[in-house]
Amino acid sequence: MKKNILFGAILALAFSACNNTGYKTNEHTAVKEEKEELRIVSLKGSFSEVIAGFGYTEKIVGTDVTSTYPLEVAQLSKVGHNRNISTEGVLALNPSLIVADPKEIKPETLEQLKSSNIELLLVEQEKSVEGTKNMFNQLNNYFKVNKELIDQLSNDIDQNINEVQAIENPPKVLFIYARGAGTLMVAGEGTQMQKMIELAGGKNAVSGFDDFKPLTSEALVAANPDVILMFSSGMESLDGMEGTLSIPGMKEVNAGKNKQIITMDGQYLAGFGPRVGQAVKELNQRFIEISQL
Repeated sequence: MKKNILFGAILALAFSACNNTGYKTNEHTAVKEEKEELRIVSLKGSFSEVIAGFGYTEKIVGTDVTSTYPLEVAQLSKVGHNRNISTEGVLALNPSLIVADPKEIKPETLEQLKSSNIELLLVEQEKSVEGTKNMFNQLNNYFKVNKELIDQLSNDIDQNINEVQAIENPPKVLFIYARGAGTLMVAGEGTQMQKMIELAGGKNAVSGFDDFKPLTSEALVAANPDVILMFSSGMESLDGMEGTLSIPGMKEVNAGKNKQIITMDGQYLAGFGPRVGQAVKELNQRFIEISQL
């Protein structure tokens, strides 16, 4: 789904209106002279999106696989997925700066990166709206773009969140992480997916466990969700709607009977990057449409 993203109307400071072709920047967010020789490897999608928005797109030489936006970043060399980062792949790109969340890569990988003598910028991001805003500031401690841009990014999130509408009868929503029929996990308490569901006006259909756990047909039927929420790539891994409805127990629950399955891009939905407010607002609208049927 195309998404026209607007990070504010301050033309001299904020991002221009953009879509999946990427960000447009101007001289106010251009790379500073003292950082012209930067070669950045970013190991987190939300970091890559912010760094690109700061005006450093051309300085990013590689990323992790969650860095799928903007398009220019999505097309760069990939060095693995957080817990499976290839240290050799990172170093082969000859970076001068590596940006990572120390909570999301293996300790041994982190130690290897530290011992490489390459500048390492470590930023811990809590998966929440406030955590996203704090991430802007942490990254800006290094990149030092105009403060008004940082304020505009935060204000854009707030504006979208404030436009979320209350739902009289919040739908019970079950998030399923899928990587083919052999890998089906559901999001429990404390996960970023529960946070997104609640921010958008829904309620998690399951409780009593933290993190993710394997989906069983018995648990699915017991939860009886009104809505199934998935990454677009997850549904694709199940061969589309037909394959998703073939999950054991799916046709016995309200979401399956009514084919109420919402899919969204994974980084957009779960990354808690600069577009988190828009993602919440869009999910809220999808919930409202379903509740009105």
